[in-house]
Amino acid sequence: MARKVSSTSGLRPSRLACSARTAKGGSSSSSTPGGGYGMAAGASLAPVSLSPAQAVALMAAVSAAPDADLAAAGVRKIVDVLDPRTRARSLELADRVWVDAPPSPARRVRSALEEAMAEQRVVRIRYTSAQGVTTTRDVEPELFASTGGRWHLVAWCRTRDAMRWFTVSRVVSATVTRTPCTGHTVAEVGEPPPHARPVHGGG
Repeated sequence: MARKVSSTSGLRPSRLACSARTAKGGSSSSSTPGGGYGMAAGASLAPVSLSPAQAVALMAAVSAAPDADLAAAGVRKIVDVLDPRTRARSLELADRVWVDAPPSPARRVRSALEEAMAEQRVVRIRYTSAQGVTTTRDVEPELFASTGGRWHLVAWCRTRDAMRWFTVSRVVSATVTRTPCTGHTVAEVGEPPPHARPVHGGG
């Protein structure tokens, strides 16, 4: 279902770069009208310098993300520390942008998968395949991968004794166990697609 969001998918992610001064977390609280640099009263972040187009591009990317609920909270903090003029212009522009994103899995499922990944513990999942067959498996999470508009959990499946890709939207339930992963590595997943890259932007 299409939803009206504070976003625009037509703006290039490359336009999201911040100034060096912002990256260093400058202590100045001065405001530059239209430039986005300023510290709002009660804000929890250091000053951020973004143009309205950059701010909306960031909101667009978040709106289409599988963890939009979590990421949106971070974006709100960023918007809050823009100077009032830039914030107003960003929100006005955002009203003119819609993003049609697929429904996300239940937050409890995503939270369990994220916890298992971060803690590197075995997670027990109930998973429905594309053929409609539901099985229960213990898996060791290796990485999350986004391809073809879908997010996948790539994990070592203890049932199949092999690396498997699980479409996150097909995970019916997930429970983190106390069992630590046995040490499989990302290298075992194989070569990534030609244009795939980590989210930090490195190679």
